[in-house]
Amino acid sequence: MFNYKFYKTHKDQEVYSNRFDKNLWANVFLLSGGIILFLVGMILYGIITNIREIPLNEHMANKGIKKFNDPNIVVDRSNYSLSIYEDTLFVKSYRAVFGKNNKVAKTKIGDLATPVGEYKICKIDTVSKYHKFFKINYPNLTDAMNGLSKGRINQEQFDQLKYEYYYSNCTQLITGLGGNIGIHGTGKLNFIFKNLPFVFNWTDGSIAISDEDIDELYSVVKRGTKVVIK
Repeated sequence: MFNYKFYKTHKDQEVYSNRFDKNLWANVFLLSGGIILFLVGMILYGIITNIREIPLNEHMANKGIKKFNDPNIVVDRSNYSLSIYEDTLFVKSYRAVFGKNNKVAKTKIGDLATPVGEYKICKIDTVSKYHKFFKINYPNLTDAMNGLSKGRINQEQFDQLKYEYYYSNCTQLITGLGGNIGIHGTGKLNFIFKNLPFVFNWTDGSIAISDEDIDELYSVVKRGTKVVIK
């Protein structure tokens, strides 16, 4: 016997279900479109901001500097900046990002933090996957002494780091303090990261700036350039 009441209820449920599915997909589409438009808008804003950036040579001309004789770099983790000085004269500041764990200073391997202290550029690599890489002599003596006192390295490792610090360009020994830290560009994702209007810390501890900015620095820095990170 045909149950009309059951048939009508079942049919109504199918209609409601189809309507719900259509509304759900429409909302998903609108939300996705909104997110895409928001991201595109942010990138466009970043592009416009970067277009207005004054190149380093103009900053130098405004400061009366023909060339850098004693370049110094100061990195400020609190305001996400890397600044270049001629001796003590400020010339230009760049936006910088740091290790994923930016709340602490680097003390050990794998902590994803950026070191704090006074270093120097000990090696310049122009074929890095991050466009260019200015390696710094981390760990320095202060880092090594702290590591020894906290048991992260032993006396033999400390002595080797101390020897390399004084007699080699870069400290080569990899210990529990970590290493291979420096200033580098962004590489393949440069267009996206340089145009983000917000800060996103993504490195394993190094300092990252855009490829264009690292190219500007490459024209004035050298091995031995002092790098202060605070």
